Amino acid sequence: MTVIEELVHSLGEAVLTGDRIGDRYRSDASLTGRSLPMAVVRPASAPEIAIALKICNEHRQSVVPQGGMTGLAGGANPKTEDIVISLERMSGIEEIDSAGATMTVLAGTPLEVAQRAAETAGFLLPIDLGARGSCQVGGNLATNAGGIRVIRHGVTRDNVLGLEAVLADGTVLSSLNKMIKNNTGYDLRQLFIGSEGTLGIITRAVLRLRPLPDGRLTALCALASYADVVALLKRAQQQLPGLSAYETMWESYFGFNCGAEGLRFFETPPAFAVIIEQCTHGLGGERDAFESFLGQMLEDGLIGDALIAQSEKEAQAFWQVREGHALDRLPSLVNLDVSLPIGAIGRFAEACGAALHEAFPSAHVSFFGHVADSNLHIAFSAPDAKAETLHAVDEIVYTLVGRHHGSISAEHGIGTLKRDFLDRSLSPAEIEVMRRIKTALDPNGILNPGKVLI
Repeated sequence: MTVIEELVHSLGEAVLTGDRIGDRYRSDASLTGRSLPMAVVRPASAPEIAIALKICNEHRQSVVPQGGMTGLAGGANPKTEDIVISLERMSGIEEIDSAGATMTVLAGTPLEVAQRAAETAGFLLPIDLGARGSCQVGGNLATNAGGIRVIRHGVTRDNVLGLEAVLADGTVLSSLNKMIKNNTGYDLRQLFIGSEGTLGIITRAVLRLRPLPDGRLTALCALASYADVVALLKRAQQQLPGLSAYETMWESYFGFNCGAEGLRFFETPPAFAVIIEQCTHGLGGERDAFESFLGQMLEDGLIGDALIAQSEKEAQAFWQVREGHALDRLPSLVNLDVSLPIGAIGRFAEACGAALHEAFPSAHVSFFGHVADSNLHIAFSAPDAKAETLHAVDEIVYTLVGRHHGSISAEHGIGTLKRDFLDRSLSPAEIEVMRRIKTALDPNGILNPGKVLI
């Protein structure tokens, strides 16, 4: 039997072929995927994934895992000769352990569904990002997604206690640990977190939960220099125990989005605008302390102006500018995601902006970032940009990242779009060790071939 025949024989209606394959399986949110796969398998359990992978491995058949398809690096894009394994039917919360403050969740569960389940149980699931409504937990883990509240609770891998994954040969590796302390040899879960489906397919996870705050205080601050941004961050970390977000927007980004959304917060857009968010826990006096902190920063000259949201609507207006949905209206928009030492971000942004404008004088270039976790995002748009233009943009940005000893990917993964620039961030020895791990766990190279590593 052919590989498709075996899959249909074993999994029946879970296998889609021909006209039953919808266009949504073509590309992630980068919109760089051009091909539909020859089949889509939609398993409902880890044992069904194990069956599918065992069959594909025996046939040396390439497999592309897919989650919510919100990635921006081409990591879930198939070719015509690939078979997609979609996690969309593997959705649900298996358990919330109130004593241990953990959640056991299936990999295909939308992040927002998991967040709401945690909130209903009186907890906070700290993993959070803009695509929360459509991204899936398994994809968040596979790319080690970051998001806006990393400053307080860490990136995704910092919130994972246990993991279940299926290897290329169909072996189910189940280690659904619930303990914070577990020092029993190699930490295998970390191999799969951030591996983008190249080492195994994540099927379940045990996630850490945190106490649910009773509210948030949000302020929008105007600053004159990147040095002030760093100084304010240090003071906020020292004096605001509930600091949960610190989002920085360069004038190029803040001014554009304010204009596009018809919002005006300051008389003129400042050189830097920072959103400071603090979680509150009903302890009393937290708002007074927050206002006192901002007042002191004004007196010390670190900020030139500050607005404190008086309602949820006002806070959402601040975040509306930060989320930057107006940028989506620009032609050929490219979102680049890099990470650099905090002290180097200002110099990098200045050099990067100058280099991109020199090469593309009419282009839109703007910067924003989480900063406290070293993450900087670059928005680039040029009318009628062609593939060679976008490659030139990557070359400029990632070469500068390497010179500043940064990472070419902070939270979007490597996929195919950043794969050729991996050596800007990793040494030959590091890349070789990654190849050895890949060969050990997937000797036939069937799992997401061509992604992360060439």
